[in-house]
Amino acid sequence: MSSQDLHGITLEAILLRLVDHYGWDQLGKRIDINCFISDPSIKSSLKFLRKTPWARSKVEELYRETRFTQ
Repeated sequence: MSSQDLHGITLEAILLRLVDHYGWDQLGKRIDINCFISDPSIKSSLKFLRKTPWARSKVEELYRETRFTQ
């Protein structure tokens, strides 16, 4: 899947879906970044991910690879 597959999906929507699916603990284990491990919040994570392209790429990749249950 390419990044075009995420067209129209906001970073916030991606993050909310991942947190709902994995929880902060598992998300922090899958993507080792401090904003998911130390006092995580949607707001602080979005701020970090918007200014850190490599971390955003990892989040988008995990989103594409995750098999969500409806």
